[in-house]
Amino acid sequence: MPLFEVRKLTAGYNRNPIVHGVDLELEAGKMAAIIGPNGAGKSTLIKAVFGLCDVLGGEVLIGGKSVGGLRPSQVVSSGIGYVPQVDNVFPSLSVRENLEMGAYLNPKDIAQRIDEIVAMFPDLKAAMRRPAGALSGGQRNMLALARALMTRPRVLLLDEPTAGLSPIYVERVWEHVAKIVESGAGVVVVEQNARRALMASDHGYLMVAGRLAQQGTGKELLESEDVVAHYLGGSQVV
Repeated sequence: MPLFEVRKLTAGYNRNPIVHGVDLELEAGKMAAIIGPNGAGKSTLIKAVFGLCDVLGGEVLIGGKSVGGLRPSQVVSSGIGYVPQVDNVFPSLSVRENLEMGAYLNPKDIAQRIDEIVAMFPDLKAAMRRPAGALSGGQRNMLALARALMTRPRVLLLDEPTAGLSPIYVERVWEHVAKIVESGAGVVVVEQNARRALMASDHGYLMVAGRLAQQGTGKELLESEDVVAHYLGGSQVV
């Protein structure tokens, strides 16, 4: 049984569907990339999984248990974490306070968990007392990832984790995401840099106009002539 499944999911806003009948599945310790043009419904898909928009049909399951239609706090309790593209930290709170907020549903052993997270994200150690709003864009994204991990999620949803970052921070984000996958969690990433996302991912899902247009391993999509021509700038990965 897959760790995480989306079955025939239809979702949108104000009862208007944007995502139409999408299927997706993921095993523990694997990463799936959702790629596609702007407006394809990629972010809406993971927002629907996390309870942030209307689920109009289909199912979302983690470990075979349905979590579709639950409130975000209930989704977190079920083992799913989410890092949005924007507004992903509390800017007036310190780095440490942001991490503490990440454990609000499971306040046991917060200090120990913070030590574990800081070991994974050593750049945060020197900034623990600084307000999150004073961090660079790359550091804020690191903090957002770290905070989401405070609850030990089984599945982590990432919405454009490298958007607007310098090349150095882009690679550091991917390095941290790889460590998260190595820890045994499943990761679903929505990413505009489709080539980089597919290179890092076990599975790839191409969405167009709210529907799943193509799927396969990351390597298969990187070698697909149609995907390359229309979504990867016309140059295949060799």
